[in-house]
Amino acid sequence: MKINNPAIAGTLESSDCLVTVEPGTGSVELDLESVVIHQYGHQIKKVVMETLKRMEVEDVQVHIIDKGALDCTIKARVECAIFRTANQTKNLPWGGAIR
Repeated sequence: MKINNPAIAGTLESSDCLVTVEPGTGSVELDLESVVIHQYGHQIKKVVMETLKRMEVEDVQVHIIDKGALDCTIKARVECAIFRTANQTKNLPWGGAIR
C-alpha cells in the first residue's frame, strides 16, 4: 500500500498510542517514544513491523508515542493510520478480516 500523505490515529490517553505515518524516503523508518520502552520496546517494534509487512507498506515514516497500549491497540492504530493515508474509507476490513 502506498503512503500518500500524513495521517494520524490514536490518542495520548493512558493505555493508547498516537501513530503518525508519512511518506517515506525509500524504506521503513520507525521512531518510538514509550513510557514502557525498556520493558516492551522490542515487542512494540515487532508488532508495528509485522503490521506494515502484512499491509504491504515498504516506504513509510512511522512515529509512535505510546502510553502503555496493548499489542492489539498498536496494531489497530497502525492499520487505521495506513488506511487514512491511502484515503480508503469504504470496504475497510474491520472485524478480524485483516490477518
